[in-house]
Amino acid sequence: MSPRHDTAAPPAKEGGAAPGRLPADAGSPEAARKRDRLSRRWQRDMRWSPYAFVSPFFLLFIAFGLFPLIYTGWASLHTVELTAPTDMEWAGLDNYTRIFDDDFFWNAAKNTLTIGIISTVPQLLMAMGLAHILNYKLRGSTFFRVVMLAPYATSIAAASLVFVLLFGRDYGMINWVLGLVGVDNIDWQNEHWASQIAVSSIVIWRWTGYNALIYLAAMQAIPHDLYESAALDGANRWQQFIHVTLPSLRPTILFTVVVSTIGASQLFGEPLLFDANKGASGGSQHQFQTLGLYLYEQGWVNQHLGRASAIAWAMFLILIVIGIVNSVISRRLRASS
Repeated sequence: MSPRHDTAAPPAKEGGAAPGRLPADAGSPEAARKRDRLSRRWQRDMRWSPYAFVSPFFLLFIAFGLFPLIYTGWASLHTVELTAPTDMEWAGLDNYTRIFDDDFFWNAAKNTLTIGIISTVPQLLMAMGLAHILNYKLRGSTFFRVVMLAPYATSIAAASLVFVLLFGRDYGMINWVLGLVGVDNIDWQNEHWASQIAVSSIVIWRWTGYNALIYLAAMQAIPHDLYESAALDGANRWQQFIHVTLPSLRPTILFTVVVSTIGASQLFGEPLLFDANKGASGGSQHQFQTLGLYLYEQGWVNQHLGRASAIAWAMFLILIVIGIVNSVISRRLRASS
């Protein structure tokens, strides 16, 4: 016969309950109240902790986003100077009506438009081409991607100062290269179109690689089955790019166009640092003064905070119009696809 095993439960520890058994006071009113308190605390934690996690963003947005927006809107309706920002005199819509009669504002708006076109169109075309090349299997593709992103990470001040040297009238490298083919020295900082092309070249250099990586990420998300089907139908690489890649990139292209347009409308650092006098006039004849520079000139040079606030709100309304146009085009593209 096998030895008899002792199946008795081990003795409970002193001051505790036996394993598998509830404490002696588990059903007491005090224990029930404790469980209710813990349950309510847990429910409050589950309900309110997400708001606590996201509250720093909203606090910073209210302090540095919403409050300045409301304050500039209120200041735009008053005559207020930088030297006395608390002394406001009601002006109504006078600051806005003065904008429509201000030749310098319309000159800045026209410069912003032309510089935006000159910088955005070549930038996105070059970015598309670079992304298409990097989409193929190349040796050191990671190195090339890092190199393309380096201009975006470079300081605006450093990049602009380097381009000022490159576009120097007498000793700049650009004029030296053009002189090799018989072109006379160009005054890049004082001529109208030359200065706008020079400022646009800074923007193109900084943002082409950034947009190329966005296009590259979108290209790599395109199913390879589409390319294989196009190849079986006899399409070469150019035809595959036109009929497969571009249609698949329409939302991404629209996104980069909108973002580049918004960036062009807020252009400030490049024209400010490219000016020989390092002022906000945008050249001796305001030939490359953008809306951002004009706002800065009115608010911090001429010290007219009311007029500067009206210009800021005019730029804000322009961005809203751009957003509405983007929404309409996006809906039509989705409907047509």
